[in-house]
Amino acid sequence: MTKKSVAVGIDLGGTNTVFGFVDRQGNILGEDKIKTTHYDEIEVFVAALYEKIMVTAKQIGNGINIIGYGIGAPMGNINKGTIEHAAGLPWKGIVPISDVFNRHTKLPVIVTNDANAAAVGEMIYGGAKDMKNFVVITLGTGLGSGFVIDGKLVYGNDGFAGEIGHTAIRPGPSNRECGCGRKGCLETYVSATGLKRSLLKIMADSTQPSELRKYSFEELDAEMIHDAAVRGDYLAKRAFRHTGSMLGFKLADVVAHTNPEAIFLFGGLALAKDLIFEPAKEYMEENLLSIYKGKVKLLASELSTQNAAVLGASSLVWSVKG
Repeated sequence: MTKKSVAVGIDLGGTNTVFGFVDRQGNILGEDKIKTTHYDEIEVFVAALYEKIMVTAKQIGNGINIIGYGIGAPMGNINKGTIEHAAGLPWKGIVPISDVFNRHTKLPVIVTNDANAAAVGEMIYGGAKDMKNFVVITLGTGLGSGFVIDGKLVYGNDGFAGEIGHTAIRPGPSNRECGCGRKGCLETYVSATGLKRSLLKIMADSTQPSELRKYSFEELDAEMIHDAAVRGDYLAKRAFRHTGSMLGFKLADVVAHTNPEAIFLFGGLALAKDLIFEPAKEYMEENLLSIYKGKVKLLASELSTQNAAVLGASSLVWSVKG
């Protein structure tokens, strides 16, 4: 019997690390997870992760052949196979995760950041299959981005190209503090956290009623704001419009830099659909140079939101294997 080739996609998160066995068509044949926070040493973490992967592979049966491992991680560097100064992980500094992983396997181990993994995933499995020039914006707790130009993901000199979440939308000392240590970064306005910050500012500056006034910052989340907006809460809708307008303004710069066919929005905040897409499209078009107007599609990612991170990570292997 011919074994089915699969790539192992690993989504390394601050709380959990999820992995799955993915075939060339994007089918996940099995998956599981371990707690990232349970391991203070990277060597112990990788050993536990690899053991769990092998156990899960045996549960699937003898019909699969693993061809490589793709790891999507915060501050992942594809050039060096490292995770570098990721604030939300237990291991500090530069972590040589690819080298540590290769102590357990001789198969390829490819590491990149989660937004780049999402971009490759969109190209391999999603809505960008026939595109050579596109951008993926990941909207979660923060804002990530991956750029594909002439069919190739852009990594840059050090492997960290495309961090538009940490470009300034409102520079200056009086603007919002970012986790990166700077002020006025785009992700402080355009992210699930940024949406919450905008809502609280809007509520503080307004006397309009809102069902969300009774909640603290810690109690609020983007889903609650979304549900209130859908029910017609005026201030919740204003918060979404402000968030979308800031995104659209920045996307006009992205278009000027890369001239993409499409920009895909990916992640939890993108599930708000028209609440985020309509103001983003409006403000992008309003701020575009005339030669770009009406030419760039703003689309929702076609990756399954439930398994998108695993699909994106696994696609790193398929993009190399072809």
